[in-house]
Amino acid sequence: MLDRFAQYFRAWLALWAFALVAAAHTVMAQTPPSVTLEEAVARTLDANPALAANGYRIDAARGRFDQAGIAPNPALDLAINDALGTDDFRGARGAEATLSIVWILERGVRLRQIDAARADISLREVEAQVMHLDAAAETARRFLACLAFQARLVNAAEAIRLAEQTVEAVRARVEAGGATQSELSRAEAGLVRAHLLQEDYEHDLVSANHRLSEQWGETQPDFGRAVGDVQTLPAVEPLETLQSRVDANPDIAFFMSQRRLAEAELHVAQARSRPDWQLRAGVRRIGATDDYALVAEITVPVGRRGRHQGRIAETVADMARASGDAGATRVRIETALFVLYQELLHDVDVAATLSDRLIPLLASALADTRRAYQLGRSSYFELSAVQSELLQARNELLETSIDAHGLVVEIERLTGVPVLSPAGAQ
Repeated sequence: MLDRFAQYFRAWLALWAFALVAAAHTVMAQTPPSVTLEEAVARTLDANPALAANGYRIDAARGRFDQAGIAPNPALDLAINDALGTDDFRGARGAEATLSIVWILERGVRLRQIDAARADISLREVEAQVMHLDAAAETARRFLACLAFQARLVNAAEAIRLAEQTVEAVRARVEAGGATQSELSRAEAGLVRAHLLQEDYEHDLVSANHRLSEQWGETQPDFGRAVGDVQTLPAVEPLETLQSRVDANPDIAFFMSQRRLAEAELHVAQARSRPDWQLRAGVRRIGATDDYALVAEITVPVGRRGRHQGRIAETVADMARASGDAGATRVRIETALFVLYQELLHDVDVAATLSDRLIPLLASALADTRRAYQLGRSSYFELSAVQSELLQARNELLETSIDAHGLVVEIERLTGVPVLSPAGAQ
C-alpha cells in the first residue's frame, strides 16, 4: 500500500514539475526580449545601412592609393626613315630603322600622388569616425525616447491609480449624501482622461521602438522594452574635464585632415608644374651599310611653368578654408559645450528640488486632503487641485530627468567620446 502511494506521489510530483517547466517556458515565450543601450549602439555600428555604404568610400580611397603608386609603362617606338623613295632609296634598300624604348621621367609626381592618396584615406577614415559618432548619438537619442515613453507609462499608471482612488472617495461621499453626482461625474471623467493618456503613450512607445530598430536596418523591432531608469540622474563631470576632450572631437580632426589633403594636392600640383622629361634609348639599323648603332635621346620641354598655377591657387585656398573651418568648429563646440553644461546643471538642480522637497510635500498634502475629504472637511475642488499638482510635479520631474539625459548625449557627442548615456541605462 505504501509502495503504491509512493508511486502515485512520484508520478504526481513529476507531472507537477513538468507543468511548472511548461508554464515557465510559456511565460518566457510571452515575455518580449529587452535591449540595453550598449546592445543598441553595438547593433547600430555593426549593421547601420549608411555606415555600411560609407565603408565602400574608404575602399575606393584605398583603390586610388594603389593606383597612385603605379608608374607609367615604358613605350616601344619604331621609326623607319629613307624608305620607299627613288633611285638609291627605292624600296627599303637604304632604309634606316630605329627601335627605341621611351621612359617618362615624372620628377617626383608619383610620390606626391601617393602622399595625396594616403591623405585622402585618412580623411575618409576620420569622416567614418564622425558618422560612427553621429550614428551612436542618434541611437542614444532614440533609446532615450523609448525609456521616456516607458517612464511616462509608469506615471500614467500612477495617475490612473490616484484617479481611481478619487472616484471611490467621491462615490462614498455621494452615497453618504455629502457630495453631488456632478462631482462623481467629474472624477470619473478624470479617470477616463488618465486612461486616454496612457493609451497615447502606448502608441508612442511602439513608434519609438520602431525608430530605434531602424538604426540597425530593421523595420520590425525584435525587442519589447529598453533597459534603463531614466529618472536616475546622470553624474555631472567638471566643465574643465569636458573641455579638455574637445580636441578628441572628430569634427575638428575632419577639417584638419581636409587641410592635410589640400596640402598634399598642392605638392602634386607643384610637381606637375614641372614638365615631364622623356628618355629614349634604342638600336638603329642603317640599311645602306647593313650596320647597327645605339641611339639615345632625352626630351626636355621648354617654356614657362605656369600651366598648373590655377590648381596651385585653388589648393592654397582649400588649405586656408580648412584651417578656418577647424577654428570656427572649435569655437562653436566650446560655446555649445558651455551652454549645454549650464542647462545640465540647472536640470539636475531642478530635479533634485522636485524629488527631495516639492513632491514629498505634495504627496503629504494629498494624503491629508483625501482624509479631510472623506471626513467632509475638504471639498472636491481642493482634492482635485492637490492631486493635479502632485501629478504635474511628478511629470515635471520625469521630463527634467529626460532632458538631463538628452543633454548628456549631446555633450558626449561634442566631446567626441563614445556615447553611453543615459547613465541610468548602463
